[in-house]
Amino acid sequence: MEKEDIIKDKSMDFAIRVVNLCKYLKKEKQEYEISKQLVRSGTAIGALQREAMHAESQADFIHKFAIAQKECNETLFWLELLYKTDYLTSDEYFSIIADAKLLMGLIPRSIKTAKSHIPS
Repeated sequence: MEKEDIIKDKSMDFAIRVVNLCKYLKKEKQEYEISKQLVRSGTAIGALQREAMHAESQADFIHKFAIAQKECNETLFWLELLYKTDYLTSDEYFSIIADAKLLMGLIPRSIKTAKSHIPS
């Protein structure tokens, strides 16, 4: 399986988890503001990965993945904030943060690989 396929699958799975978490936060915890930010950044990772698959150039591909990396980092912030403000339990937090950190590890490797294919 190619790296982009792994990121495609992992980012979709992560987006689904984020959407379901936000539904839970709204319904059970009456938390609306952070959830809006989280669903935006957490789902943007996969959307940007999909955009990158149809990039106009190698530079465009790298740019889209760089933005996905920023969105993933922002998502880590919102998840940590939810945990530190007691909206997420330790189990909930450490479960979803592991998935986010996995993506945060995969994305830079794709960027590095793409950069290595740019002629000097």
